[in-house]
Amino acid sequence: MTLHLSAYSEAWPAHFETMKEALLQLFPEEARAIEHVGSTAVPGLIAKPVIDIFMAVSPFRKVEFYEERLQSEGYHYVPTGMTERYLLSSHTPEGVWTHNLHVLPYSPDFLLRNEILFRNYLRKNPDLIQEYNRLKKHLSSMPLASLEDYTRAKTGFIQQVVDKARKACGLPRQNVWTMEIEEA
Repeated sequence: MTLHLSAYSEAWPAHFETMKEALLQLFPEEARAIEHVGSTAVPGLIAKPVIDIFMAVSPFRKVEFYEERLQSEGYHYVPTGMTERYLLSSHTPEGVWTHNLHVLPYSPDFLLRNEILFRNYLRKNPDLIQEYNRLKKHLSSMPLASLEDYTRAKTGFIQQVVDKARKACGLPRQNVWTMEIEEA
């Protein structure tokens, strides 16, 4: 697998904002929170040029509801086996992967999700951005069998940052892979 990473682009937040407005039009009653997550949401971070979006909804409906409304935006459901969220991806007509939309049930602690804490902590710590960039560059130069292998290879770093972010918020440690709270 060849992994293409791009330097941070000032266009990424604008692409997110455009998609956020479209989502608010498509889901005016359901969308409770829409956040730009992932590496494209962190200035200075290299990334796969794919905009990751979390949309917290209430009520949380069957995937067909979202898939039907999002077809006009080029999104298609990607089965992941998870029942607590849906992944829909968008590609250009030429097949270039552009967006991932994660549809999740809304909860009052939505902004305390590990992905959001990770993003926010990186934004406040430029030294960690540089460390993460070095790790990503190293991994992208290695032969990896799949995108999942790339993601798993980053888990140690992600766990360290999430631990720091959760501690800063007074939250218990949570395993980023299993999402289980770990007792102190």
